[in-house]
Amino acid sequence: MVQNGRAELAATRNFIKSVRIVQLNIPRSSSVIKYEKYINDNFTMPTEQMDHFEEWTRTPEIEEVVQSILHENHIA
Repeated sequence: MVQNGRAELAATRNFIKSVRIVQLNIPRSSSVIKYEKYINDNFTMPTEQMDHFEEWTRTPEIEEVVQSILHENHIA
């Protein structure tokens, strides 16, 4: 929920053009745990006082994890 709120705030402040939020119920699989660890180790959540929007980049390894999550949950 925090990420959704920050994305909406970034759109309101014109840091990004728009945001579309998709509500999903994804089980906490080993792939999701790997992705969470990557995000927590490499990025920090912006505060409400943010003055820009930072796109969180993915390594090729993490991109494979994300694709696996999407495939496992019939999203991609």
